[in-house]
Amino acid sequence: MSTIDYRAELARAGANVDGSWSAARFFVRRYPLGAAGAAIMAVFVAAAIFAPLITLYDPLTTNAALSLARPSAAHWLGCDFMGRDVYSRIIYGARISLAVGLGSLGLGLTSGVIIGLTSGYLGGWIDLAAQRLIDILQSLPLLVMALLMTASLGPSLRNTIIAISIALIPSSARVVRANTLSLREQPFVESARAIGMSDTRIAFRHVLPNTLAPLIVLATAQLGATILIEAALSFLGLGVPEPHPSWGRMLSESAAEYVRTAPWLVIFPGITISAVVFGTNLLGDAVRDILDPRQRG
Repeated sequence: MSTIDYRAELARAGANVDGSWSAARFFVRRYPLGAAGAAIMAVFVAAAIFAPLITLYDPLTTNAALSLARPSAAHWLGCDFMGRDVYSRIIYGARISLAVGLGSLGLGLTSGVIIGLTSGYLGGWIDLAAQRLIDILQSLPLLVMALLMTASLGPSLRNTIIAISIALIPSSARVVRANTLSLREQPFVESARAIGMSDTRIAFRHVLPNTLAPLIVLATAQLGATILIEAALSFLGLGVPEPHPSWGRMLSESAAEYVRTAPWLVIFPGITISAVVFGTNLLGDAVRDILDPRQRG
């Protein structure tokens, strides 16, 4: 049986992995765009974790005297129509995006792995029924499926996570099933059966670890999509409700009415969303190149 060894993958790509710093330096030299994406994501995660330490104002506190205040030394990115500090709301909004992104990814990938592994390993009528369910879920685009689910469940942080996770199930289930179909015929699986190992143990102990590489690539790519979908849902009023500082809702409240008189209310949240999605895509491409030898130049 073979399992994923990331240091071995870097070594095959030509890296000196005697130490973690050597592997990191090689990653920066070989995949500079991926390193840039990793740096963007590191800033994003750090902002979410240390939000109280890097902001001066409560993102929920209103001040009518500061309504639509321009960017200044006191308020770096200005204030919105309710006098709330835009910089603080963007920083705290990173927590919402990170919670939705990781929560929906974890729930969606876990469900997809269970469905795909069961479907691919057992086959038969179970595979047929599972794939028809996946076909139904996959018949609608990701955003449309998330819109339908949030409209049914109602706007809240928990419901947004559930809605996006359901939309992520088909892609992860397909990836795991495709790899399981090829792995279940491998000699190490036949050997495990021959010594009397149960199907459940074979599936989770020997087959699942060998599907992690494409699953990690998929998860990295889909993280940006989940953040973008959450912003779109909040923009439409179906995502995370007030008073939570969501990037999409910040755009929704400002785009139509204040885009000319207070453009900073649209520019800064828009740049933040674009930067985070761009960073996840760059990092996902680099991870794909490392884990998939066919993608290497």
